[in-house]
Amino acid sequence: MDLRGKRIGVIMGGPSSEREVSLKTGRGVLEALLARGHDAVAVDWREGQGLPAALQQERVEVAWIALHGVWGEDGCVQGLLECLRIPYTGSGVMGSAIAMDKVMSKRIFEHVGVPTARWRIVDGGAGEDAVRAVGLPMVVKPSREGSSVGVTIVREAAGVQAALDEARRFHGEVIVEEYVAGQEIQVAILDDAVLGDVEVRPAKEFYDYEAKYLRSDTRYLCPAPISDEAHRRAAEIALAAHRALGCSGYSRVDLMIAPDGRAVCLEVNTLPGMTEKSLLPKIAAAAGIDYATLVERILDGASLKA
Repeated sequence: MDLRGKRIGVIMGGPSSEREVSLKTGRGVLEALLARGHDAVAVDWREGQGLPAALQQERVEVAWIALHGVWGEDGCVQGLLECLRIPYTGSGVMGSAIAMDKVMSKRIFEHVGVPTARWRIVDGGAGEDAVRAVGLPMVVKPSREGSSVGVTIVREAAGVQAALDEARRFHGEVIVEEYVAGQEIQVAILDDAVLGDVEVRPAKEFYDYEAKYLRSDTRYLCPAPISDEAHRRAAEIALAAHRALGCSGYSRVDLMIAPDGRAVCLEVNTLPGMTEKSLLPKIAAAAGIDYATLVERILDGASLKA
């Protein structure tokens, strides 16, 4: 769409557990837009504040969504913007909602043939049946959080209950998932095409919130040091997952590649981070796209989807 003269609101913050990360993403995006000469303003959505009023007060005509987690990445804000007739970046209501919900995502992956790790919902109790179905080691996670919030890798049965209790503190059903050891590969999608990939090698056991945002010893190998066939397969799976969930514009797809070559899709992130540590900007840089250009490319895809 033609954005010349349009006032762009960078919606950041929000009331989710990922507020601080969202503020970092939003500040980076805002600085890039201002540096490129856009009429852009920060919309710091705070707990208890009416977002429609804030958008109206700032005279926002186009929204660059820099939110993460629930009430931002899950279709809620997208639906609001559709009702307000404010074009916005990223996926629409349905794609955002489905991608945020790991249960619905996995059901769709299985239906369309996107390979994913074995999983089960834990309805209540200690989840013995789910544990038997998945086996140890396994991953326990809430189904509607991002940034690895509430995620635990469990290697012994004695640790299952504490992991379930931790996951239940957050949003959505609790799921247990087969732990697939191997290389963690993240694939970036931009303008509905594969942009590139990166391997993440955290110093900790897995790429959790601390490794993503608080530590400086996580290694990022871009492009990922995998075979040409593995690159092709990762790109194929990532694009299939992005399309299967009805995503649009851009996303980041998380995969695991086991030593035997088996690749599985873990999830699709419709509003991937845009901080100095985030993966999408790293992949874009390796593809010759600087941060400000990436921000503008995403902005160019702003639209109403309903």
